[in-house]
Amino acid sequence: MMDAGRHPNITLLTYSEVEEISGYVGNFKVRVRKRARSVDVDKCTGCGTCEEKCPRKVTDDVFEVGLGTRKAIYRPFPQAVPAIPVIDRESCLWFTKGRCQVCAKVCPTGAINYDQEDEMVDFEVGNVILATGYDPFDAKRIPQYGYGKYPDVFTSMEVERMLAGAGPTGGRVVLRDGETVPQNVGIIHCVGSRDEHYNAYCSKVCCMYSLKLAHLVQSKTGARIYDFYIDMRTGGKMYEEFYKRLQREGSIFINGRPSEILPEDGKLSIYVEDRALGEQMRVPVDMVILSVGLQPRHDARDVARLFSISSDSDGWFKEKHPKLDPVATMTDGIFIAGCAQGPRDIPESVAQGAAAAARVLTFIRRGEVKAESATAVVDEMMCVGCGQCIPTCPYTAIEFIEDRGVARVNTALCKGCGTCTGTCPSKALSLRHFTDWQLLSEMLGAMYTMRAMEVEV
Repeated sequence: MMDAGRHPNITLLTYSEVEEISGYVGNFKVRVRKRARSVDVDKCTGCGTCEEKCPRKVTDDVFEVGLGTRKAIYRPFPQAVPAIPVIDRESCLWFTKGRCQVCAKVCPTGAINYDQEDEMVDFEVGNVILATGYDPFDAKRIPQYGYGKYPDVFTSMEVERMLAGAGPTGGRVVLRDGETVPQNVGIIHCVGSRDEHYNAYCSKVCCMYSLKLAHLVQSKTGARIYDFYIDMRTGGKMYEEFYKRLQREGSIFINGRPSEILPEDGKLSIYVEDRALGEQMRVPVDMVILSVGLQPRHDARDVARLFSISSDSDGWFKEKHPKLDPVATMTDGIFIAGCAQGPRDIPESVAQGAAAAARVLTFIRRGEVKAESATAVVDEMMCVGCGQCIPTCPYTAIEFIEDRGVARVNTALCKGCGTCTGTCPSKALSLRHFTDWQLLSEMLGAMYTMRAMEVEV
């Protein structure tokens, strides 16, 4: 991260979002909204004095997943790049009550600017790589597991933060009271995944990170670990060996999806059918860890529409071809990598990122791009300017020329799908090499050939 932040050819636009994008491969015009930090990036040195002196503490629902706190002026985490804080205007006493301004008084460079507004930045790029990541499944959507209702039901992300040495508990695995060390821990796999009621697909990472959590929690607490799984999927280099190591360490694996979790006698009882034994079981534990799956970002479909790419039925970005072109999209110059495309672990995400970068480099070194030969074309003499073709084009390749009152096709964007030619009521649109007369001639030729064959027979 530091190398990227210091590289002379890399411009990081953090705390920003893409508002608009237009154009085509090699000539994309992008408009980005730089949200107001209330901190002058050019003046701030990242010393951290403002964070240290800020009197306002709030729950950190993002990085600390609700287990820790942060200040009203904060960085997401200590190693964030760039090391520039942002003021949370919904929590800051100056914005909510009109008093305080401690951060402005203690800032040695005068970087605090309460009047800062959002800024629009326009620039041109040749290619775009979308690596938007994922959202963890919201465990509250499965009420029978009691997350948010029973205090000692945790998500895997919460336990990850507990295990971190710099986390909210200093690396200690404890119950919600902050003191009690669990003696029996249940880990439930596939929460929100492989379930027709939520997400039917496998999230691919849950089995292995559940095994990792089992190993770390057991080494930290000495607790007895119960792993509840549907199928153990350990498809990676040395993954199966790690699974066997957990078996040797004493983790108890129960093949079954728990039906519900209920508080009983001061513990949490997990009700499950062990499919291997064919028996109903009740397993009392002190702590439950829900291994939540991965799902598309909440705004994934909006991003797909913004960049004119497709999404599958689950909401993941759709690649051009799953085997022959797995990082490209149907829009030339726009590539996808990592969990934007589907559930991925870290090695796969790294490999896809490198592949997408390599594809961009091929465009840069080539210098020019060959356009499709079979593209749509408008006969301006026949076009009545109704505009019906514009919303039907899936690649936004058609624009309306105001001064001429006609439509025009951008051949750099057109993929020759023919949707517009079937929509045009005045038949002003045609597809090169697939005009109506050419298709009719092919049909007549086929009919004459068949007739000649019948005569010969």
